[in-house]
Amino acid sequence: MKKLAVALAFLATPLAAQSTDPASQVSADSLHNYVAKLVSFGTRSTLSTQTDPKRGIGAAVDWGADEFRAMSKKCGGCLTVVLPEKMVQGPRIPKPVRLRDVVAIQKGTERPNDVVIIQGHIDSRVSDVMNATSDAPGANDDGSGSAVALEAARVMSQHKYPVTVVYALLSGEEQGLYGGKLLAEYAKQQGWNVKAVLNNDIVGNSCGSDGVCDDAHVRVFSEGPRDDLTDKLRAAQRRDGGENDSPSRNLSRYIARIAEAHPDGLKVRQIWRADRMGRGGDQLPFEALGYPAVRFTVAVENYNHQHQDLRTENGVEYGDTIDKMDFAYLAKVAKLNVETAERLASTPMPPAPVVEAAVSTDTLITWKAVPGATGYSIWQRRTDAPNWPDKPVIANVVATSAKLAHVRGDDWFFGVSSTGRNGVHSPIASAVPGGEFAPLASEDDSK
Repeated sequence: MKKLAVALAFLATPLAAQSTDPASQVSADSLHNYVAKLVSFGTRSTLSTQTDPKRGIGAAVDWGADEFRAMSKKCGGCLTVVLPEKMVQGPRIPKPVRLRDVVAIQKGTERPNDVVIIQGHIDSRVSDVMNATSDAPGANDDGSGSAVALEAARVMSQHKYPVTVVYALLSGEEQGLYGGKLLAEYAKQQGWNVKAVLNNDIVGNSCGSDGVCDDAHVRVFSEGPRDDLTDKLRAAQRRDGGENDSPSRNLSRYIARIAEAHPDGLKVRQIWRADRMGRGGDQLPFEALGYPAVRFTVAVENYNHQHQDLRTENGVEYGDTIDKMDFAYLAKVAKLNVETAERLASTPMPPAPVVEAAVSTDTLITWKAVPGATGYSIWQRRTDAPNWPDKPVIANVVATSAKLAHVRGDDWFFGVSSTGRNGVHSPIASAVPGGEFAPLASEDDSK
């Protein structure tokens, strides 16, 4: 109970006390309706028809845009719906194809350039990724993640936040993460300060293909050494540490802490890999550009019901159909997304702390002031500890520096979080080479 109380205090926010708390409005029925509609398009292969009004990727993308527009009408035009697009070609796209993402932007009231993204990919596939004509329901992969993005927009658009929230349906994931690349490039072009990307991909089943079931956990994947490390920072990280302290890794820790505060919801199993072994998802293009990003995925995957032709063999059913999903579980994933996005959209950006502790019995931590921050908290953990402790070593620092007397920096990792006017902490940014929540490429062009 003590640990729970501390977690609740760490995450306390007036929004959670309101009867209209968005997470409480998440509906399993609503999620089911979204997935059922996506399945009704027959196939959503990126290579499928873009002109048929009822079948194919074109119809699915148009429907997604219309859903966001309808939500915007209900909130007085609070969502700006855009469809970034480009022609793409590659190993899984033999001829140039029109690629479109569906993006709904809920502009922040105070710091609109700070951005939180909730996303899933709208395209689907069968066994042969080049097959654009056979039915590919894509219920769980990734109708489930698309439904999370839509449901988050439905419940969160009725509220206002200091930070911009973006809800996105991405195309081209199965052909090579093209939709993720398109949105990551769009974010860079817009000059967004991307605080976090919550990528939802295969989040709607609770039983695996081996019969193992787990409806109590969700996996959150995060990169270790960040993808955009420069040679200079890579060398500094090898010397001073930080391989386990990328902003994406600290975002994962933050989500796990939020889950701890809600014992009736899902527990987070942090997976300290960028993605599953030998596989990938749309969080990776964002990490490549230096944006903090994680992937939500079910605790146990069912490989019979993803990337499969619809068929029955030896009594075993194959195919990604809606009847194999667990919508009560999917609702828990959606709630955790909403709870996380709400806090991220209510807090300032994390600072970019720097440590001075060489040849000293004291440790000095400094950082630049963060817009919107009313204070900062200082965190300290052993270098072999996986997670930050329950409490900061110093809370509510108003200045932009803190001295830890008689603390030898060699033995510890340090971090700093920002606090907003509502008393909610941002994620912790580690005071290590490459620990800041911002792209690094501009520091050194050599990779």
